[in-house]
Amino acid sequence: MTSEYLSELSEVEMQIASSISKFPIVGIVASAGGLEAFSQLLSHLPTNTGMAFVLIQHMLPNGESLLTKILARVTKMLVSQVQNGMLVEPDRVYVIPPDTHMRISKSVFELLPRKKVFGIYMPGDAFLTFLAVDRGNRAIAVVLSGSNKDGTLGLTAIKAVGGVTFAQDKDTATFDRMPLSAIATGYVDFVLSPEQIATELVAIGRKLENK
Repeated sequence: MTSEYLSELSEVEMQIASSISKFPIVGIVASAGGLEAFSQLLSHLPTNTGMAFVLIQHMLPNGESLLTKILARVTKMLVSQVQNGMLVEPDRVYVIPPDTHMRISKSVFELLPRKKVFGIYMPGDAFLTFLAVDRGNRAIAVVLSGSNKDGTLGLTAIKAVGGVTFAQDKDTATFDRMPLSAIATGYVDFVLSPEQIATELVAIGRKLENK
C-alpha cells in the first residue's frame, strides 16, 4: 500500500469498512475503449439489481461529456452525471464529470479539482479507494478497457476490505493494458467479458439480498 490513495486507509478504517452492510456500489473504471465496454455491460443489466453503478471514464478535461446521454440509450436505469453532494441510490447509474477528482463518503459524492499522482491522472484509483472505506465488503470494482494502469490500486483496496473484483478479459478489451494490470495483482476474482460481468453482478446482488 505505497500509493497516495491506499495510504489514506488506516488499519482501523479497513476493519470498520469490512463490516459495513449497505446496498452494493459498483465502481467501473475505463479509459480508451471504455464506451463500448460500458455499453455492453449496462445493456445486459436489469433495472432491479439493488446496486448502484458508478462509471469512472477518462475524459478530456475541457468541454461537456456526452457519456451520460449515450449510456442512457442502452439502459432503462436512470443515468446521471454526478453533482457535488449528490446522494447515491440503488438501481441508478452515475457518471463522473470531466476534469474531476471524485470521492464518496457516507453514500454522498464529493467532487474536487482534478489532480495527478506521479504526473498521471488516476480517477479510478481515487474513487475506488474511497469506495472501499464507504462500502467495505459491499464495494465492487470493475476494470474495463484502457491503456494505462488506473484502477489497479483501487481494486486492491476493495479486495482488502472483502469486496468483489472484476477485470475485462483481454480478448474483448479494445485496449487490454488496464485490465491486465489489475489481473497481475492476483486480486481479481473474475476475468470476464462485459456481458458476463453483468450476469455475475446480478448473481452477486441476489446473494447479498439474502444475507
